[in-house]
Parts: sequence; C-alpha cells; structure tokens
Amino acid sequence: MSNSSARPVSLGEYLAHLPLSDEQRAELANCTSFSELHQRLAAKPAADAAEAVQASVGPRLTVGSAAELEDAEMLGVDGSGRLCLKIAPPIKRTKVVPEPWRTNVLIRMWRRMTGRTNAPQPPKRELPPARWRTVGSIRRYILLALMIGQTIVAGWYMKGILPYQGWSFVDLDEILNQSLWDTVVQVWPYALQTSILILFGILFCWVSAGFWTALMGFLELLTGRDKYKISGSSAGNEPIAPEARTALVMPICNEDVPRVFAGLRATFESVAASGNLDRFDFFVLSDTNDTDIAVAEQQAWLDVCRETKGFGRIFYRRRRRRVKRKSGNLDDFCRRWGGEYKYMVVLDADSVMSGECLSSLVRLMEANPDAGIIQTGPKASGMDTLYARMQQFATRVYGPLFTAGLHFWQLGESHYWGHNAIIRMKPFIEHCALAPLPGKGAFAGAILSHDFVEAALMRRAGWGVWIAYDLPGSYEELPPNLLDELKRDRRWCHGNLMNFRLFLVKGMHPVHRAVFLTGVMSYLSAPLWFLFLVLSTALLATNTLMEPQYFIEPYQLYPLWPQWHPEKAVALFSTTIVLLFLPKLLSVILIWAKGAVEFGGRVKVTLSMLMEMLFSMLLAPVRMIFHTRFVLAAFLGWAATWNSPQRDDDSTPWGEAVRRHGPQTLLGIAWAGLVAWLNPSFLWWLAPIVGSLVLSIPVSVISSRTRLGLAAKDEKLFLIPEEYATPQELLATDRYTHENRWHALHDGFVRAVVDPRQNALACAMATARHGQAAPIEALRAERVAKAMEVGPKGLDLNTRLALLSDPVALTRLHEQVWAEHNAAWIDVWRASIKNDPHSPLLPLHPESEGQPALVGA
Repeated sequence: MSNSSARPVSLGEYLAHLPLSDEQRAELANCTSFSELHQRLAAKPAADAAEAVQASVGPRLTVGSAAELEDAEMLGVDGSGRLCLKIAPPIKRTKVVPEPWRTNVLIRMWRRMTGRTNAPQPPKRELPPARWRTVGSIRRYILLALMIGQTIVAGWYMKGILPYQGWSFVDLDEILNQSLWDTVVQVWPYALQTSILILFGILFCWVSAGFWTALMGFLELLTGRDKYKISGSSAGNEPIAPEARTALVMPICNEDVPRVFAGLRATFESVAASGNLDRFDFFVLSDTNDTDIAVAEQQAWLDVCRETKGFGRIFYRRRRRRVKRKSGNLDDFCRRWGGEYKYMVVLDADSVMSGECLSSLVRLMEANPDAGIIQTGPKASGMDTLYARMQQFATRVYGPLFTAGLHFWQLGESHYWGHNAIIRMKPFIEHCALAPLPGKGAFAGAILSHDFVEAALMRRAGWGVWIAYDLPGSYEELPPNLLDELKRDRRWCHGNLMNFRLFLVKGMHPVHRAVFLTGVMSYLSAPLWFLFLVLSTALLATNTLMEPQYFIEPYQLYPLWPQWHPEKAVALFSTTIVLLFLPKLLSVILIWAKGAVEFGGRVKVTLSMLMEMLFSMLLAPVRMIFHTRFVLAAFLGWAATWNSPQRDDDSTPWGEAVRRHGPQTLLGIAWAGLVAWLNPSFLWWLAPIVGSLVLSIPVSVISSRTRLGLAAKDEKLFLIPEEYATPQELLATDRYTHENRWHALHDGFVRAVVDPRQNALACAMATARHGQAAPIEALRAERVAKAMEVGPKGLDLNTRLALLSDPVALTRLHEQVWAEHNAAWIDVWRASIKNDPHSPLLPLHPESEGQPALVGA
C-alpha cells in the first residue's frame, strides 16, 4: 500500500468534490491523512488505507441522497461485505440452449441413414389450423404467378431488343472444326447477350416483387378492409392481467448516451402515464467496451432513475464477456431473468415507444395466444439533416404501403426487424437461441443479423409472426447522412449473406426461406445490376469494334443483320420506370385521399415526392457500387466492423467524402468517356448512372447539411406528421436529449478513478466481485501498478475494462492516485472538469500551504 506522507496533498480539493455541508467539510478538513478521512466517512476503523477507501464507498455514494437510495432499497452488500447498488433484479436462471445448425443437406441425409440423432430439443407445437393460413398460401401462389408471368413477358421483350436473335445460327459442328479465336468471335456476342438476358430476368423479377407488394399495400390502406390485421383482435382498453409482466430490453453498445437515456426516459414516462407501469420493467443491456462511455452509462442510469423515481423498475447490466453481439446480449438476459416475464419488448438504442403502443402490444399478445412475435411498423423521425429528412419522408410516405403489403402476402408468417416488437418469452427462450454457424470463414460463427433467423425459428416452433402495421406510437431514427447509412448497410449485408446458409435448414417455413432469399437479394441485386451494366457496355463495344458475322453457314444466300428495335426498348424502359415509381405515386395519392395537411399540403407533398425521386435516382448508382463492394468483401472474408451508428445530426466533411466517393467519381468519368468513344448516342441511356457517380461527392456532402434540412422544413418540404404535430414522447425525447447533452459526463474513466463520487458509483456498480485469492490479488496489484506508472493515456483497453469492472482494484487505484498525488491522473481530471462548462464550480487546485499535510494514508 502507498504511504501518503511522502507527498503532502490538499484535502480541500478532494472534499470540494463531495456534496457536503460547510460544517461537514470543515470537520473533515481536520483529517491528517486520507486513511483517516475515509475511516471517518465510513464511521469505522480500517486495517489499511485501501480498506478504508473501500469502506467509504457507501458514504461517498449516498452523501446527500442516502434517503432516496435507502427508500428504494437500492443498497446491498456482496459476498465479501462490500457495498453495491442493486442495479438488476435477483438472478433466477433459465436454461437457454441453442440447437446446433445442420446446414448441409448431404450430412443430414447421412446422419439419418446411419441412425444418428440430434440431442433432444424442446417439443415444437403445430400452429393450429386457421383460415388466415389457407388465405396466406393462396395469396403467395398468386404473387409468385404474377412475378413470374410479368418477368416472362418482360424477358420476351428484352430478347427482341437485343441484336443477336438466339443461338440457332451457331453451328456446333463448325465450332468444333475451327480455330479457338474464330469460335470466340462467333460465340461471344450470343454468350454476352444471353448473360444479359438472365441478369435482366432476375432483376426484373426482384422489381416486380416490390411493385406487387406496394400495390396490395395501397389497396389495403385505401379500403381499410383488412379482415386479417392483428390489431383488430383487441378492443384496445382491456385491463392487462397482473401475470402479463413485460420486460422492455434495450441492448446498446458504445452508443450516444444522452440520446439513449432520453428515449428510455420518454418511453418510461409514457408508460407511467398510461397507468400500466406496474406491468413493465425496463432493462438497459450494455455491451459497451469503451470505458468512458461505460461510466457515462452508469451515471445516466442513476440520473434517469432519480428523475423518474424508477429505482427498482429501470435496471442496468453491462456484460464483461461480449459473445454473439446483440443476440448474445438477449440470450444473457433470457438466461438470467427471462423466466420472470411473459413477454419481452426489444428496443433499439434510438427507439421510442408510447405507453399506449406498448400496452396495446401486450393486449394483442393476450388476445392472440398463438402469436409468438408481433412487430410494429416504426416511424422514422427526429433527424434534421437534409439527407435524413428526405429518408424520413420516404419511409413515412412510401413505407406504409410496403409494410401493409408485406402483411397482405405473409399474414402470420411475417418479418421481425429486431426492435420495436413484442415477443412471447417462453417459446423464444426454448426455440430461438442462436447457435454459431458451423465451419470456418466469413460466413461461419456468430449470426450477425439475428432478427430474420429468430422469426424463422419462432414460426418453425409453431408460433405466428405478425406485423401490426397500423399500430401508432412506435418510433425510430435514421442515419444522418449517406456514409453512416452505408456503414450500417455493410454489416447488414454480411449478416443477410450469412443467413442464406440457413435456407435449406430442416423445418423452416417456405415464407421464411423466401425471407432469407429476399434478404440476400437486397444486397446481391447491386452486383447483379452492376454486372448487367458492365455486360451491356461490353455488348456495345462488341457491336462497335467487331465486324458482324453476316454469313455463318455454308452457301448462305442472305446475310444475317443485327436487329435493333428502339420502340421495344422504349416500351420496356417505360414499363420498368412504372414498376419502380408507381408505388411512390400511389403513396401520394393515398395521402391526398386521407389528408395531406400533416405532410405540408397536396402541393408540398407532391413537390417533396418529385424531389425525393430525383434524389433517390442520384443515390441508386452510388449505393450500387458500395453494395457491390460489400458483397465482394463478404465473400473475400474481409471483416465487417460492428460500430454503433451515429445517433445525432452529423455532417460529412469534404475530405471524408473525397476518400469514400473518389473511386466512384473516377469510375463514372472513365465509364462515360469509354461509352462516348464507342457510341455517343448510347451515353444518353447511361447518363443517369455515370452522372450520379460523378456527382457523388457533392451530393453526399450537401445532403448531410443540417442547415439545408431545416430550411426545407421551414418551407414544409419533406414534412412528416411527427413534425407537423409532434407526439409527446418525441417532444420529451428531444428535450431530455438536449438536457442530457448539457451535463453529459466526459472522460468517464478518469473520473471513475479520480473523482470521489464517481469512483464510489463505479465501485458500487462494478460486476467482478472476486475474493482474495492470491492469483487475483497479484493481478490486481499488477494492474494498479501499471495504471500508476503509465497514467490514463498509456492504459490499454483490456486493462481499463478490468479496472472498471473490479471494485477492489478501482478503490486501490483511487487511493493511490490521491495519496501519491499522481499528476498523470489528477491533471487530466482537473482539465476534464475545467473544460466542462456545466460542472460544479469547485476548487481545482490545492489549498495554500497552511493546509495540514496528509500523512499515513
């Protein structure tokens, strides 16, 4: 242990950062050592200085607020008698065992033939017969017929557009008897256009699926006669039974702490206002490994509990073993506390939900005992950059059509998007735990996009998965700019490609196999489209640079002329444009019919739609290039980072835009130059693609500007109902976010080590409560010594995390920093407080030399 007599240090600075009365501070200022100070704070003697600091954790934490924590019964002691905060309920473990994946069909057949069986799993139920199941199957067959029929017709038109009409003129005998070069010259144009035709068919079928989904969604919303919507199964005012306890869980990882806890507080207060608070508990499940953010989370949790009187209702847990990312975090919750709840609502870090929405979800679950998951349609709002406001407008105007359309085709075998949804706990625990994907490589290991898989497993176990597309009060936020959206897309891309390995897993419902396929196509369509454009350019080069083969058969009397049918090309192009943009027009027509005031009026909503369409056309080729890179990166095994997205309005700097979009700009210029050289008239067809790539840098930067977004808002452009008449929950979230940012905690780890009060909170919330075993003590001593030697800037991440999680090591480091007046720590702490304009005005420097020196600490 340290000896503070070597360095006289002022006690005044330490005491100034404890909320003591003047009398208490004057009395404690007479202490001659830190050991005496902490013993007097703890009101009991201690064997050494470190033990005294540990004993004073409780008084330092509760000084000025002891009654508040004691009344809420938040104080407890661990197995070693150290004080701790009851930040989570008592653990009541439930077995959570994932079923290993059998993704190889041949291996499954061999195991079945050899009589080898899998480990027994919880029994799966059969979803009871219902009319909606028959109707859903019929509807999906109709959808498949519409897509295939439409694609066949379009493919026939496309075949007529291409210059080389079929393979019938290619003589196999002649090919076998001629040189390789002659064969390539003869076959190349036909192979090229056949590839183009195949790619066109795949892409057109994908576009067709979106068109029919939006069209049926439009009819559902226009008529309002959806007899199968799940929200119609509850009157909406039934009392919630006491046993229908629901846990709201918010998994977070290195998030924007002020925004996260603002949304949590707004949701909590809305539930309280609904009168159903006693049916809900709130859990913040942190996977944060940034120690500064982790300490800020601790303080934010304490603050929100105090402000809402949510002690014993709002809980916090930070995992030390971060396995399986978000799905592992949910598994950990289910294993510890899942058995205590009938339902679980999963929130994202930017989610906000009203108390009425949450109560309605519980009522719907009670009214539909065969429902395993009910997904709401979260509405995007809360961002101010031009890019985010256009995306908010798009999702708010067009999104309801696609969500209602998904419900029309899928009914109770639908999507789950991972948040803003309610889940029945028992089947989720028994059937939806996710085992790692077997094998090695980029598509093995922990599942990244867990939501689609959990929905598929829930349906496989015999439970319905529904979308309550018309349920209000569910909100989320979107990335503020294009580059932040693309960062999110990269990990989603990797996750969806991984999920396709489950396409042939035994027992999956056909709808969820289709969901896996559509998840892949959401990103695989980009490289397919890019390849289609590249092959089209290659065909142009072939027709321009290669002399056509007019006579390819012996004794041929008439030449074979390449055929061009521009009228068919225009017709097919027009049809494709209609499929792509008619859903947007239908969305605006629906708003005209239902009322356009909340969207700025009919003129403004129409103008906003036209501007958004132009913007989406500019961004589509940019996304195509990025998504192509993401798909290639996944197949090449490049790791996809899992950084949390930006949660506040953030503009893209020019330098970053040049780095990210520079290669696309060069590609667009080179591509345009090549096509202009080959055939200038074809450049007009390719101009939307290469023009977007050339303009990608300024478009990315300008669209990320908040000033332009607010200016558009003032003109009622891209206006959404949540901006016209903002719900109370979103108003509260915005207000609390600004308040939280005003007094946000910075340099959290340094404060947890040095600051008397922050150290006490960190020690009381630390989770690694080890005993006094010799190896553990040696490791603690090593970590403390290293921290004293290198200071906060020299500590690696693992050491910082270990110190923050260990209350014994943290109190010893706190004691030594003050006893030895370690400048590397104390100076950084002083600078942090000085740079924080909203911290208390407290002395930052030692008192005059007349203050008694500290000895014997």
